Amino acid sequence: MQDRIATEGWGKQFLFARKSKGHWGDRFYQPKWISTHYTLLDLRNFSLNRNNEIVQESINTVLAAGKAEDGGIPLGPSTLVHSDVCVNGMFLNYASYFKTPQKKLHSIVDSILHEIMPDGGFNCRTTRSGAKHSSLHSTISVLEGLQEFIKSGHSYRKKDVLYAIKSAEEFILVHRLFLSDRTGKIISKSFLTMPYPSRWKYDILRALDYFQYAAVKWDARMTEALAILQEKQSSKRTWKVNTAHPGQVHVVMEKAGSPSRWNTLRAMRVLKHFGKY
Repeated sequence: MQDRIATEGWGKQFLFARKSKGHWGDRFYQPKWISTHYTLLDLRNFSLNRNNEIVQESINTVLAAGKAEDGGIPLGPSTLVHSDVCVNGMFLNYASYFKTPQKKLHSIVDSILHEIMPDGGFNCRTTRSGAKHSSLHSTISVLEGLQEFIKSGHSYRKKDVLYAIKSAEEFILVHRLFLSDRTGKIISKSFLTMPYPSRWKYDILRALDYFQYAAVKWDARMTEALAILQEKQSSKRTWKVNTAHPGQVHVVMEKAGSPSRWNTLRAMRVLKHFGKY
């Protein structure tokens, strides 16, 4: 069944859109949603076969282009010294999933671990505007990458990676997934929407889906977020795509405001994991 993803439907369309030089879009990160980076992330989230040679070749093409001075993947000339930790987290996610040799990922892991903040999370703006507080957007992307690195059986700096995973998970839980740790108010109403694909943006379903994938046990600080997820279920036992991120896409998978197979799948596996379904 998994092998059919590459030969039918969205998977086939995404793979067919690759250019002859091994990239999608114009290059690694442009145009945003049809770039090599986000296409590879989508294909990973499709659960395409890990041994897909087209994808593995494209990841090697990115790595062959060189790394930033900090060991991460550069987005362009402006990030040749300090790469973007959010993008490195996403890259580590799909590169680990598609069986990139561990040694090629060492410097990326190093660059990510160097960016951990005192509050336990991550923020891609630390090297741009000197951010002092972690971002839920960056933290969830890094978490997904570090978790996939461990799940793939890699051992490089394992103790440090596991520490970073736990501290980043705690950062999300301290915020009860969407609330300010200082005021208790909703940080952003966008965190309560459920777009898909998520891209680089955070929302409570993405966080809860991470926790089930990582086999994290129930924590009372998930209560409010899980209640909101349950409230969003329709009378037909499905969940909608509440909104969509604007920008060029390979194909419109699901329309905003319509019942969503992706969100229904993700919500059901979250509720099953926490014994609520």
